[in-house]
Amino acid sequence: MAWSFHGKAQLGGLLLSLFGWVCSCVTTILPQWKTLNLELNEMETWIMGLWEVCVNQEEVAVCKAFESFLSLPQELQVSRILMVASHGLGLLGLLLSGCGSECFQFHRIRWVFKRRLCLLGGTLETSASATTLFPVSWVAYATIQDFWDNSIPEIVPRWEFGDALYLGWAAGIFLALGGLLLIFSACLGKEDVPSLQMAGPRAPPFCAPANESNDSFYLTPRPRNLFI
Repeated sequence: MAWSFHGKAQLGGLLLSLFGWVCSCVTTILPQWKTLNLELNEMETWIMGLWEVCVNQEEVAVCKAFESFLSLPQELQVSRILMVASHGLGLLGLLLSGCGSECFQFHRIRWVFKRRLCLLGGTLETSASATTLFPVSWVAYATIQDFWDNSIPEIVPRWEFGDALYLGWAAGIFLALGGLLLIFSACLGKEDVPSLQMAGPRAPPFCAPANESNDSFYLTPRPRNLFI
């Protein structure tokens, strides 16, 4: 199967969206949203995520899930909701854009409907990108505000960026690129209209040669409702 530029753009958008969606799911699960190193005990490191807090002591991690959702800081509460919403939007966008792609062939689906599916899927992927980048950036902003807060004594340890934040930023960028590429591919494709649908009904000729190598002709039957 020869891929057109339209189909290659759709395939690239699907792969980028899929990779960004997987990275977003991993970001939600990872507990390394915030890290805390104690100066008194350098072998002990605290990490905090959306679902649990862990303590690493000499390569042994002890994790404890948060008992109450309302006890979390506001940025973590909103991040939980938005990250879960991002997974739903990204998965739905992948399904719709996959059905509207060129590689999905189904004779009952018209090209106009497939184009709209691809456009809707790309829009959902860009929405998933926004719902991923916003909570990650908000947690990073809150971490910076707490780190440079002058009201907190200097001897108190400060939370810093975790590896999950960087992965979340990468996931949001991949989702945005995939969604924009799907939207761009949906804006193309005007030349992909099947010629059979554009061609109007044609009346059969009254006579046509039966064979190029033979001089005989055959006559098509005259319609019964045609009177002279």
